[in-house]
Amino acid sequence: ITSQVVDRVYQEYMGDAESPAQIRDGLLDAIGDVFFVISAVEVARYHRDAGNPVYFYEFQHRPSSADGVLPEFVQADHGAEIAFVFGKPFLAGDV
Repeated sequence: ITSQVVDRVYQEYMGDAESPAQIRDGLLDAIGDVFFVISAVEVARYHRDAGNPVYFYEFQHRPSSADGVLPEFVQADHGAEIAFVFGKPFLAGDV
């Protein structure tokens, strides 16, 4: 990786950060993009190129069950949408 790439990534995710919380949020966005978004976009492009319709969404609704469990800066964790899509009854009992 060249220093130019590193500089560009830094500017994109943390360039305007003025506090440790903003640096944390930028780093979390960068990590999320590397581990989730880039691969999801790649798969979506393969499906599109095969002639299939593709729908892409980002879930950001913080569930009330996160209160007191997750830090306030966490809006929605990976998989948090399942309770909203399929309904809370599917999560009853030992999960």
